[in-house]
Amino acid sequence: MSKAISYGRASRGDRMFDIFNYILMSFILIVTIYPFLNVLAISLNNSVDTVRGGITIFPRQFTLENYATIFQSQDLTTAFKISVLRTVIGTCIGLIACSLLAYTLSRRDFQGRRAISFILVLTLYISGGLIPVFLLYRDLGLINSFWVYVLPGMVNAFYVFVIRSFMDNLPYELQESAKMDGANDIKIFWSIILPLCKPVLATIALFIAVGQWNSWFDTYIYNGSAEHLTTLQYELTKILQSTQTGSSAAYGNNIAEKQQSVSPDSIKMAITIVTIVPILLVYPFLQRYFVKGLTLGAVKS
Repeated sequence: MSKAISYGRASRGDRMFDIFNYILMSFILIVTIYPFLNVLAISLNNSVDTVRGGITIFPRQFTLENYATIFQSQDLTTAFKISVLRTVIGTCIGLIACSLLAYTLSRRDFQGRRAISFILVLTLYISGGLIPVFLLYRDLGLINSFWVYVLPGMVNAFYVFVIRSFMDNLPYELQESAKMDGANDIKIFWSIILPLCKPVLATIALFIAVGQWNSWFDTYIYNGSAEHLTTLQYELTKILQSTQTGSSAAYGNNIAEKQQSVSPDSIKMAITIVTIVPILLVYPFLQRYFVKGLTLGAVKS
């Protein structure tokens, strides 16, 4: 009888704990999603009405005028193509370079692994500085070039260490068995190691893609005079600056006329939505690898 009572009490306690968890998780969900919904509502709301404030998660006066103002820029189509290209190419090349270096450093028979690892660690703390880097890129012929978006950041020390930690957790006997069967290092890397590293590679791919997509300062510094190499983030930044200063030099009289009926706040929110939607579309396909890739790559047994 006493066991039944204690079980009933435990069950009531479990239910109360579950209810508390549901309430807490619901609150966190609302706090997390509300800012995004608010930004979306303001971007879809009439600019004159937005000045009144009080927009929550639904627009009071629905309009696409804010987005029409943004996409009036003639360079925006080119910028979108360049941003997509740099994201795709940069992610692929970065993954290949980082995974190859990580595989080399994970090899127990590689005698220079400690020295190279030490050099990589130094890059996390020491930078050459903006002016020396610019002079180096100029001498290498990367200024006003598409490859300035891809080659300088091809190897990232943090990504290399994460991938290497993941590879260190893989059974080394797999490589030894493959060698006994006559496989060389390239065959082992492509046929055995990479397929097992999908979780961590998907995680690193998401990091690289987000960094490439959101980057605009390199366009400003290295390709500011090359209009055919402009990026979406850089163009949207210029539009945002023009709405804040009221300047129409960069976008012509059409934008100036539109700015009379479009508030800077509405433009800010529309720009925010335009820049984050592509990443939101990609993330669900990589989300199932994300946590697994980080946890397995960060803990060494």
